[in-house]
Parts: sequence; structure tokens; C-alpha cells
Amino acid sequence: MSRNIYLKTVAPEEAVALAKDALDRAALLGAETIPTHEAAGRVTAAPVIARYSSPTYHSAAMDGIAVRAEATFRAREDEPTALAHGEGFVFVNTGNPLPEGMNAVVMIEDVVQKDADTVEIEKPAFPWQHVRRIGEDIVATELLLPQNRRLAPCDIGALLSAGIYEIEVHRRVRARFLPTGDEVLNFLDHPAPGPGQVIESNSQVFMAYARGWGADASWSAPVRDDEATLRAAVLGALSDGCHVVVVGAGSSAGSKDYSRKVFESIGRVLVHGISVMPGKPTLLAVSDERSGHPGRLLVGAPGYPVSAVVCHEKILGPLVAWLGRAAPREPAMAEVVLARKTPSRPGMREAIRLAAGRIGDRIVGAPLARGAGMITTMTKAQAVAYIPENAEGAEAGETLAAELLAPRSELDRVLVHVGSHDNTLDLLANELMGLPEPLRLVSSHAGSMGGLTALKAGSALFAGSHLFDPETRDFNFPFISRYLEGLPVAVVNLAIRHQGLIVAKGNPLGVKSVNDLSREDLTFINRQRGAGTRILLDHHLKSAGIAPSAVRGYANEEFTHMAVAVNVLTGAADCGLGIYAAAKALGLDFVPLAHERYDLVIPEQYLDDPRIVTLLALIRTDEVKREIAALGGYETDLTGQEMKPGMGLGQPSL
Repeated sequence: MSRNIYLKTVAPEEAVALAKDALDRAALLGAETIPTHEAAGRVTAAPVIARYSSPTYHSAAMDGIAVRAEATFRAREDEPTALAHGEGFVFVNTGNPLPEGMNAVVMIEDVVQKDADTVEIEKPAFPWQHVRRIGEDIVATELLLPQNRRLAPCDIGALLSAGIYEIEVHRRVRARFLPTGDEVLNFLDHPAPGPGQVIESNSQVFMAYARGWGADASWSAPVRDDEATLRAAVLGALSDGCHVVVVGAGSSAGSKDYSRKVFESIGRVLVHGISVMPGKPTLLAVSDERSGHPGRLLVGAPGYPVSAVVCHEKILGPLVAWLGRAAPREPAMAEVVLARKTPSRPGMREAIRLAAGRIGDRIVGAPLARGAGMITTMTKAQAVAYIPENAEGAEAGETLAAELLAPRSELDRVLVHVGSHDNTLDLLANELMGLPEPLRLVSSHAGSMGGLTALKAGSALFAGSHLFDPETRDFNFPFISRYLEGLPVAVVNLAIRHQGLIVAKGNPLGVKSVNDLSREDLTFINRQRGAGTRILLDHHLKSAGIAPSAVRGYANEEFTHMAVAVNVLTGAADCGLGIYAAAKALGLDFVPLAHERYDLVIPEQYLDDPRIVTLLALIRTDEVKREIAALGGYETDLTGQEMKPGMGLGQPSL
């Protein structure tokens, strides 16, 4: 079957410029008149001239008495001026019209009531004191708002105050998202996906973005992988008046990717491929006369979630803002120090999502796992940085300009963890968010050694570590002495956990010990270099006299215990080393291998940080200890205690 071939990839800014040049915005989106009270968020299509002044009369700005200022000039504390009701003063409330002949208001607190008809004042009033004069706020016939102004809530109040009951605004951009793919399931059906199936979600990500852009957006049920069917869906959206039609997936180079063929049959392709990873398969076109609705924007958004988001943020967002005459939303920027080295592919701008928080006077960002399909990296990120096309990556400690995905103030309430993965971290993250003053725990799974390296660089508040030293039979301290020399740290136990071999339910291959890992009929899944679990594995392999090269799959790596368990669950591997809690969570069997101490390593300089104080107080509660134990495969006898060298497990080692 034939495949698409990418056109020359271009920078996203160039792609946006090419689309703007190809679209006739004035012809595509005219103006309409709508009731003013419904116009918040819309963009003015013409200058707005005030019909009435505000206020339309001289009015009292205070409760008190209206007077002629000139009649009060002689008033003194020791020689008050007396005024008679009617001719000399009139009682007024805030907002009352100023009586004829009066030009000032004296606050009621400064008035001495002598009798029913006479008052005294002890200090003079000046002309127009406490008076809102005609046109003080708005003057009839003046420019109230210019064209191309996005109307804020307060603008509506000003418009109505000026007698503007209807207003001319630009029509809203109408856009429709068409998800595609035979494997894509409509989420409205509450499906349980089988092998090769995915639940469609990109349409709703688009809808949420579109609402923020002020677009009139819609979406369809998934369209199957058929060129004629997809063409009919696109033409249907154009017939319904859509100015922008977005086809989700089908824009890549696969044999079933029909977006480009459909766009070429009804329009002109402008861009096929942007020089950003993820996001490369983005496709832009403009419909022509063959569609029956020329001059409309056609977009092929990548199917992988992270790629689709890059398309929305870098391409669709700016174009929808431009079409609607609104200023594009500029992200808040900050300088972020990279917690660890991150490679990148030369020739492509690469998005790096970061778990970020403030450490000292710096904002530090730990790179999250990359992959166009890893949508959870977006839910965990507080910032995103872009490595330029001409770079091969960024070094640990390098400062990058990053777009903030969370308010800057929120970064002061983030606990940045870099280190070994453990399921208890998710438990703590949830508990921290449930506090009266919530804290957010963000974690970069870099392994125990990666965590110590991050602490040395000042790139984390704390690190989870479970490094076992066979010579001393101790945990973490031998490595801390070696790699964190000169950095005083506290070591607090989170839990003793059970490590072992995770195998399929029923243990069909009869795995009994590490000795089985050298079998020809068994495929292993390993943890990444620097992970404490991998160091533990290497220790047991050495003790058993098994070379790593004899283990099928030794070079295949994952970054979390849950990822190892998923590999076993799906049959991608027969066995992997991990914690009991991961096996239990997925209903797998477990062959015990060792107990180990999982500690939190915290630089002493951060022990007084309110975030660390809160974290340690939480860990030491009986409720959290019970929750940790309930996960399975954990012991909490040492939880919350500060460890010292030589303590081991606090009991004979297994």
C-alpha cells in the first residue's frame, strides 16, 4: 500500500505564517450584532462610541447634606456656620441628584444637627466636594472601546452604562474536530478496550482548548479509516459552516493515514510536517472550490496525545486567535534549571515537559518521560521547555527558558523529588493534596543513583533511595558517603519493602529464584541503569554466578515498578524484578527475593523548609503508616525514623 511522504518540515511559526497568508480572514469571518449582555469574551468589530454620559447628572458621592460651597467658606471649629434646611442645605444620600443651586456635599459625619431645620458645620466645603459630576466616568460621543477588543466582564458594565444595548462583534470561529481510526472507541459508550483498541480522548482535549480560545467548537464520533468516509465527514463539517476542520490522527506517513489525500482532493496542502518533536506530523491545508466552501482552514492533528497538544498550542491556538482578531495568549515564562541531562535529536525542536518547583532562589525542573503517546507527562508537568533545533540536548544544571503550565506562586508549594520510583510516592502525593494547605509532590523517576546526583546538583528537595551495599550489608549510607561527600543529609525511612520476581498469574513458567533467569524459555524485563532495583539484581546475579549476558531481556529497561509489572501482565516479558505492591496492584504473582529499606534522603539545609516539615509530619502519622501497609509488601516498623549508618533493616538481613 502507498504511504504518504512528508513535505519539507517547517518551524511552527513559519507554518502559522503560511496559513495566515493563504486565508482571507475578512471574507471568512464577518461581523454580527448581538445583545451587549451576552458579549463577554467576544471581540469588537468596530469602535464603540458612548451614547450617554455616566453619570447623566451631578450626583452625591456620599451620604450627607448638599450645600453651596461658597456659603461654608467661613466655617471654623470654634466658629461653626449654621445652615437652614431648604435654602442653605438639603439632605442627600449617595447617588441622589444634586439639588438645584448646590455644588458640594458634606459627609453626614461632619454635620451637627441643631434642630429639625438647622445644622452646623465646622469646616468649609470646596466646590464639587463629594460630587460625581456629569460625564465623570463616561462622556457621550467619546470612544468607549476600540475595535478588536476582547470584551472582559467589566467592559459589559461600561457598555450598558453608556447606553450600548447591542454591539457589533466579529463572528466566532467555528471549528470541528473529527477523530479517526478503526481502533478508536467512542468514550461516550464507556468502552472496555481490547488489544489494539484505544479510548478516544483527543477530541475533548481540543474542546477544552477551543473554549479557552473563544471558538464555537464541536466534535464527532470517531470516523473509520476509509478515504471516502473521511472526505464526507470533512465536507459535512464545511457545509455546517465550520471555518476550521481538524482531523485527529491520519496525518502521519502510514498506509491508512488519509488526511493528506483528502485535503489534496478538496484543497491545497500548505504544510506537512513541523520541525517540533512531538508534533511533527501536523498538516495544514486550505479548501478550494472543489469543496464547495473555499478558503477554510483544514488541519491534520497528530493522533498521539502529546503531539496533538503541541499542534493545538503552537499551530491551532495562534491561528484561531488571529482569525477571531484576538491577541494570542502568551504563556508566562521563567528560567528553569534542568535537574538532569536530557539528550535531543539535532534538526528538530524538542519539547521537554518538566516537573518543576522552587528550590532556594531557583526554579528547578526535572525532565519527565518523553513519548508522543504519554499523556500523563502533561498532567504531571508544571513547565515545558524547548531544546533548539541546533542542539543535541541540554546538560544538568543548564538554565532553559520555559513556559509555565502552573501559576508561578504554585511553584512554592511543589515538592520536587528525583530518585527511585515507589508506589508509596503516589500515596503521599494524594495525601499532600488533601491537606488544608495542599502541597503538590512531583517526581522524576531517575533511579536511586540519579536521585543522589540531583541532590548533589541542588536539583531536588529530596530523593528516594534503596541502594544496597553487599560489603557492609547496609542501605544508602555507603553510597551517600561516596557520592554526596560534603553535603550533610538526613536519611528518613519511608518503608521496608519486599522485592522479588514479578511473574504471570499462576506462575506458568514455574519461576522459583534468580537461577531461573538464565533459562532460554524466559524473557526478562529490567530496570534502568542507576536504579537501586537493578543494582540489587546485579548483586543476586553475581551471587548466583550468572552473567548479565545470559539473561534474555537484561538490556530491556523500564523506569518504574508498575511499568515492569505491565510488561509481565501483557506478555511482553515473562518476568521482572520489582516490588510486591506492583504485582498485587495488577493481580500478578510474586516470588520473594529480598527485603530492602526505601529511604528519603534530604539535604539538611531543607529540613526547615515548610514543605519538608509537612512531608515528614505526614509520614509519621498512624493513618499514613496504615495506608502504606495496606498496599501490600511493605513494613512500617521504621517509617518516619531517621536512619543512621549500620542500621540495615533494623533486624537480621534476609
